[in-house]
Amino acid sequence: MNFSYNWLQSFFKRKLPSPEKLAELLTKHFAEVEGVKKEGRDFTLNIDVRPNRAPDCFSHIGIAREVGAITNLTYRGLTPVNFRLKEDESLKASDFVKVEVKNKEACLRYTARVIFDVKVGHSPEWMRDRLEVCGLRPINNIVDILNYMMLETGQPLHAFDFEKIEADKRGYQRRSRRKIIVRFAKNGEKIKTLDEEEYELDKDILVIADSKEPLAIAGIKGGKKAEITNQTKIVVLEAANFNPKIIRRGSRKIDLKTDASWRFEHGIDPNLTEIAINRVAGLIQEIAGGKIAKGLVDFFPPHQKFGGGPKKIKLDLDYVDGLLGVKIPQKEIKNILKRLGFNCNEAGPHCIEVVVPTFRLDISIPEDLIEEIGRIYGYEKIPPKFPISALVPPKRNLEIFWEDLSKNILKESGFNEVYNYSFISNLQLTTYNLQLKNVIEVENPTSADFQYLRPSLIPNLLKNIQKNQKFFKEIRICELGKVFKAPKEKRMLTGVMTGDSFFEVKGVIDSLLNKMGISNIYYDDYQPTPEDSKFSIWQLKKCAEVKVDGEEIGFLGEISPKVLEALKIAGKLVVFDLDFEKLQKIASEEHEYQPISKYPAAIRDLAILVPQEIRVAEVLNKIYDAGGNLIRDIDLFDIYEGEELPEKKKNLAFHIIYQATDRTLSSKEIDEIQEKIIKACQEELEWEVRK
Repeated sequence: MNFSYNWLQSFFKRKLPSPEKLAELLTKHFAEVEGVKKEGRDFTLNIDVRPNRAPDCFSHIGIAREVGAITNLTYRGLTPVNFRLKEDESLKASDFVKVEVKNKEACLRYTARVIFDVKVGHSPEWMRDRLEVCGLRPINNIVDILNYMMLETGQPLHAFDFEKIEADKRGYQRRSRRKIIVRFAKNGEKIKTLDEEEYELDKDILVIADSKEPLAIAGIKGGKKAEITNQTKIVVLEAANFNPKIIRRGSRKIDLKTDASWRFEHGIDPNLTEIAINRVAGLIQEIAGGKIAKGLVDFFPPHQKFGGGPKKIKLDLDYVDGLLGVKIPQKEIKNILKRLGFNCNEAGPHCIEVVVPTFRLDISIPEDLIEEIGRIYGYEKIPPKFPISALVPPKRNLEIFWEDLSKNILKESGFNEVYNYSFISNLQLTTYNLQLKNVIEVENPTSADFQYLRPSLIPNLLKNIQKNQKFFKEIRICELGKVFKAPKEKRMLTGVMTGDSFFEVKGVIDSLLNKMGISNIYYDDYQPTPEDSKFSIWQLKKCAEVKVDGEEIGFLGEISPKVLEALKIAGKLVVFDLDFEKLQKIASEEHEYQPISKYPAAIRDLAILVPQEIRVAEVLNKIYDAGGNLIRDIDLFDIYEGEELPEKKKNLAFHIIYQATDRTLSSKEIDEIQEKIIKACQEELEWEVRK
């Protein structure tokens, strides 16, 4: 924003620092000066005023006040002496203008004056020069004075040609009373502005109107109807204070931003209207002649004028020292605040009461005042100190720890994590035969797909498979999330893998639980409930309950062909569904260290023909019992059921790995153990061992 150096100088008796030096001081204590440029006999200071200081510093008065505080020069503000205002006792403003405000929240104050017998012409050279330095084009003396005052005080003003406003009564007379109405526009109402542009308005846009039509878009742009021209003789001056939100909304709706709207959007001191309009009236009388009607027509509701009065803030001086990190004398603190326009009163030991001027809309708490003190005192005077504080480590969140660990383990096993919505549709409810009494229905679902809270992670994971199967040959996905079964909710960890991968997924579960410090894992027959037995999602011959120390923690199994057919999923799917709440309770970070043997291992193969109902776990347990501690591991590498085998029989083939921790096993030792295993299988259980 551009400011005139000579204009700022006019507020001081003593000479200001040079433009370059002043720019340096403002940058250090107030806001960055982006450039200094010589303009004829003047200089332009381009100051980046921050938005919070817009109410008082989008004006030369505000910047001059800051300059006075920074340089400790005596600042002369606008006082009645500056106005040189002479009112005509024979003319009363309220006899000629009446103001009606329809919405008191939209217009906080509306002040008007009337001036007769003005002579519209050119502005004096000094005024034109200052306007041009600030980037405004001179038009005529009336309009230029209004713009000048906006740049000087920050208060936008407007002028209407009195004779172009509709008369308040029928029977149009030159000097009959005019009624100015502040209201919201009607839908479809139109106005032509001073720049010859036509705008269509609606009920969200505030206007200044006469009894017939809009005269101006309030706070944004004047209308063509009551424009000031060279023929204007009677001027109605307007200085108002509008609700910033309404002006901002209206400006955006019609896509029109002006110097006036820019200021109103940031908020303005309502007490400024009287100061600015009186100053304007005095300048018009001095430059354009005319008689000023006595008195103001002023709409200023009591709740705006006296609502709470000026803000008062108690300031603890010890707190000032503590927050800034430097001890500033009490006398200097008061002097800084006084130079900025604040009044200070004693409020106790080491405490003062600060009265905030109405033009400082950005000050509301003690820390705001301390910031003002610090920047004027000079941040460069504050010695740098390391802060003294206690670094307290945050309390460990075990839920997050176990979640992250389990996800990382599955990621290492080739699984990709997915995130699904916590809802299912009525179609999914039917497909999976979920019991309605256990499902929570959403009262106002956003769509049919989100009608119920999910009682399981499986439906949405299978939906992911359905949508992605045509893009990938193999899919491994998992999800950790909440499920909802009336009246409880809990976290589940569920994974899906395509293909004939039952034992591979079993290995993934073993790896997951072992790395979470969980032992005593085994797999038991899946026992469906009476409700599940009618229609189960599991392939009953290939499913199992996952148990730890006798407690069920989840399920593992293939999905039923009926479900896959309903979902149009090709091939096989193996799913594990684990209760994460139970996993977290039994998980442990402690792991028993088992050193790797330095002695070689030996492998022997064994094929056993067993009845179809015999589980692999039973065979493994028998081999381990017979073989003892020298068996390090057993791998099942083949299950065969074919026509070549006896009826209701299956062949299980194993790799048995032998290894000792203290010696190399001899072939004789291994053969003896192998024979012991064969004997136990054949003689005790009548299984047929096929060497």
